[in-house]
Amino acid sequence: MRVLGIAGSPRRGGNTDLLLVEVMRGAASQGAEVKTIILDELDIAPCQHCDTCLKKGKCKIQDDMQMIYRELEQADRIVLASPVHFMGVSAQMKAMIDRCQALWARKYVLKQPPLRDRRERKGLFISVAGRKVANVFDGSVATIKSLFTVMDVIYAGDLLFRNIDEKGDITKHPEALRQAFLAGQKLVTDVPAE
Repeated sequence: MRVLGIAGSPRRGGNTDLLLVEVMRGAASQGAEVKTIILDELDIAPCQHCDTCLKKGKCKIQDDMQMIYRELEQADRIVLASPVHFMGVSAQMKAMIDRCQALWARKYVLKQPPLRDRRERKGLFISVAGRKVANVFDGSVATIKSLFTVMDVIYAGDLLFRNIDEKGDITKHPEALRQAFLAGQKLVTDVPAE
């Protein structure tokens, strides 16, 4: 079982990162092989909407996104983590998602499996927001669900925490970190979390 975590926050060691660490720790505790990619450390150009991917299902831009495509294909479980920025995912996460247009082209234009095989994959979304408003996660969740649909990844759930803004605020909520650990375990075992 391979679990890929993708950290979309530009702030290292922040609330989203701390939750992702716990999810990955939970998955590893059940014997999963885990790997985390930090988007802010990578060179990922925005999608150019050149439509090259419509012909071969591959993006023509040669940057770190090529590595992410490979990691997505090898993963059995995918954990995406991003704080809310202007009611959506971070710019780093959105750039990666937009570059998954090549996977959309594979699936919907070329009629191929988007991740090269048809194994069952599941995905989890982690997010924090500084605001308390009820709909603060709606844009992000819609975007992540859309990506998972394109990739044929089952949306296994999410961990969404409002009113968490300052770096480290999530540590004042140990139950949130425990929930993250249990979610990581559940993601790889399919055993309901407590």
